[in-house]
Amino acid sequence: MRISLEAIKDKCRQQKITLSELLKQAEVSRNAFYTLAREDSVLPKSVRAIAKRLNISPSEFLTEDNKEMEKMKLLLKKVDDIAGRYKNIDRDNIRHTLLLMREPPLERLRRALTRGQKPYIHQK
Repeated sequence: MRISLEAIKDKCRQQKITLSELLKQAEVSRNAFYTLAREDSVLPKSVRAIAKRLNISPSEFLTEDNKEMEKMKLLLKKVDDIAGRYKNIDRDNIRHTLLLMREPPLERLRRALTRGQKPYIHQK
């Protein structure tokens, strides 16, 4: 995995900060950043060796510390499993139902009652 200098610069433009401001706020020296940006891979050799031996990309076994992202990946895997068993089912309905099942029953009821009090905006 490489650092995409263009992707970082693009994200900086989107957030209206300069690359220098980013590096200062992230407490990364300019020299360290550009050294990493020139590398063919920023992953340690051991990680690349494991991936090479398994014939997979390192991204297949590296995870983010982002718990919400992990939860969503698990949810989408469940959706895939269910959709694989029931061919004519809507994937969005599966996902929505699984998300609702995570909520406590009283919260689901409160939301349903709130929605039931609002006028239906899609009436013809």
